[in-house]
Amino acid sequence: MDHLPIFTKMTGKHCLLVGGGSVAARKLDILLDAGAQVTLVAPIVSDAIVLQPQHAVTLLKERYNTSMLEGKDLVIAATDDHALNETIFHEASARHLFVNVVDNPELCSFIMPSIIDRSPITIAISTSGKAPVLARILRGKIESFLPHSYGKLAQLADKYRAQVKAKFPTGAARKNFWERVFEGSIAERIFSGNEDAANQELQALLEQGQEAPIEKGEVYLIGSGPGDPDLLTFRALRLMQKADVVVYDRLVSKGILNLVRRDADKFYVGKKASNHCVPQDQINELLVKLAKEGKRVLRLKGGDPYIFGRGGEEAEELVKEGIQFQAVPGITSAAGASNYCGIPLTHRDYAQSVTFATGHLKDNTVDLDWPALARENQTLVIYMGLGGLEVISQQLIGHGLSTDTPVAVIYKATQPDQRILISDLSHVRERVLAEEFKTPSILIIGHVVKLYDRLNQAC
Repeated sequence: MDHLPIFTKMTGKHCLLVGGGSVAARKLDILLDAGAQVTLVAPIVSDAIVLQPQHAVTLLKERYNTSMLEGKDLVIAATDDHALNETIFHEASARHLFVNVVDNPELCSFIMPSIIDRSPITIAISTSGKAPVLARILRGKIESFLPHSYGKLAQLADKYRAQVKAKFPTGAARKNFWERVFEGSIAERIFSGNEDAANQELQALLEQGQEAPIEKGEVYLIGSGPGDPDLLTFRALRLMQKADVVVYDRLVSKGILNLVRRDADKFYVGKKASNHCVPQDQINELLVKLAKEGKRVLRLKGGDPYIFGRGGEEAEELVKEGIQFQAVPGITSAAGASNYCGIPLTHRDYAQSVTFATGHLKDNTVDLDWPALARENQTLVIYMGLGGLEVISQQLIGHGLSTDTPVAVIYKATQPDQRILISDLSHVRERVLAEEFKTPSILIIGHVVKLYDRLNQAC
């Protein structure tokens, strides 16, 4: 171990920062976030350094001299003058001050790590100055699965620490209690922003003590997006790794399903037009049954659970049965298809609004509000519209849209086998049949489709 990792309290400490460029600006932000009092020294200060009235900064627009080290606790040299940086290092070291010369590990008595701030939780990553870019990459990987609300969870623990210590006299009992808090529904309430409910549940658990019952099950209604695993939200990925059992649809891609916890039980309830593997009411019953068995149930859906994903129907059933659940948004297929195909859904020159509609209603009809949908200067996105494409084309034309209105048909948007067909309302049906497009496909109708040839080049 080249360096001893320590965390030091900087509130009220006096720090000397020499340098006025962008590098110094980054170090200044870190010092101020930690509560330090900073003296910034530089004959020229760039626009990268922005000082606010509340900042504890003394600005000296002059050259560094040795007397500036007096009364300081820590020194950072962030200039592009190597000789000056070396002088600062030696003079600070002679006074037994902690000193850091940016990007020069040999002239450092301490290293500035990459920091993950979840105050009061702080994670620091250092490569001892040998590979700072690698440290930043590692920080990014940890950031991706560590919820920002972990800091609030630590604050909650601090709030009840004395009460827990009084309630549970042994270390083992306290450990078991906190593990239940940090790994269970209380933590999930914090992560979902429901701090009042988390406090109430923790108080109840504390009152019950070691007689507390086993936690009830919970359901996660998660949108897995249009198919590309990179489009999952951080929260979705975390809950996918936590669930005991998975109930998933046909539209969930294999790449996303591979990210679910390996030992989780899996139930396939996929649906496609006129062929429901498991009817919706039975899916609702399955979610309730599994949750009442005390399991953490992942209900994994393509796109977003509340946009033509029947998540609302399932949520209603869970509420009726008194089962706790979380709804986690996913990138809806319209947004995924739009971005991956170079077809913006809105554009000031082509469309000032966008409308989402489904081409497959509950009673298997395609009876939509055609006058509202057949409007110029809007983009119309139709989910599950392939089967009713002939009716959709006829009705839109019959209600005023031009026969040459552009149409894009996107199959498996964002996935490796994505296919795109560009046509118009009068010919799209025959083109879809000729090129054997299948479900799942989404329709984008409107003049924004004209941008496909231009913008698709960058996608």
